[in-house]
Amino acid sequence: MTEPTSPALSPRLEPIERPTSWWMRLVYGMTKWTLGRVITPVKVVTARVPGSAAVAHKMNATEAKLSLDPELRFLITSYVATLNGCAFCTDIAHAHAQNRSVPTHKYNALLRYDTSDVFSAPERAALAYVEEATHSKAVSDATFETLQAHFDDRAIAEITWLNAMENYYNLLNRPLNIGSDTLCPVSPDAHTVPRHAA
Repeated sequence: MTEPTSPALSPRLEPIERPTSWWMRLVYGMTKWTLGRVITPVKVVTARVPGSAAVAHKMNATEAKLSLDPELRFLITSYVATLNGCAFCTDIAHAHAQNRSVPTHKYNALLRYDTSDVFSAPERAALAYVEEATHSKAVSDATFETLQAHFDDRAIAEITWLNAMENYYNLLNRPLNIGSDTLCPVSPDAHTVPRHAA
């Protein structure tokens, strides 16, 4: 298996290193303060669509208020990013996980979530749900009923929203060849295309 997006790939749009507007200079400064650098999606997309910075801020704030366990949120977003082959998103998710001391053994076993004993039945149900929704944009009754056996209505809505949010970010990065910013060293198996991805 190979990495879906190589960190060496050049973005299809030239990164804007020195924004001219005060708003984007503020965004760049906040990003650098938060992450230690201005990440490529900000220089490629946000610099050209300034209003998207407020959208991303609101989405991040909403995610932080979800009732879902932070480890499950991490597993969902990391797995969806992996399904979509978004190296930038898997990289930043892993960096956040390390900063928050989230165990990485499950991250490294994500491609085997349905057979690995490190995942609980609720985690398997959530990952199967987002996998099917990401690939098919819908889920079968059986997949939904399995999810419903483990989560209440609010949690199901949150899992669905989290999946949609991650797909949004992935669809910004992949078409524009935005690869990993090497925010975090990951194992060689971390960014591989899953068995179901085409």
